[in-house]
Amino acid sequence: MTGLHQIRVIGGGEFTCGEDERVLLAMERCGAGDIGVGCRGGGCGICRVKVVEGDYRTGKMSAAKVPDSDRRAGYALACRLFPAGDLVIAVE
Repeated sequence: MTGLHQIRVIGGGEFTCGEDERVLLAMERCGAGDIGVGCRGGGCGICRVKVVEGDYRTGKMSAAKVPDSDRRAGYALACRLFPAGDLVIAVE
């Protein structure tokens, strides 16, 4: 895994995630369960989180679940969220 980063869920646990790994899949790999799991494909919105601290990039997400205004405010779907550094996230 490239560039291992620490992911902290406010009010929950912590786990590690590589830059090339989706945050949701890293959470499952580490045995954590703080984020809801749905389709894993960016469409259902169950894994919606807000990135409170840290740099990241995202893959394609449903605009109905995360409109542009929400994306600019730090919201993303964890199944399409890739860390570029340590992250602090809030589960919606």
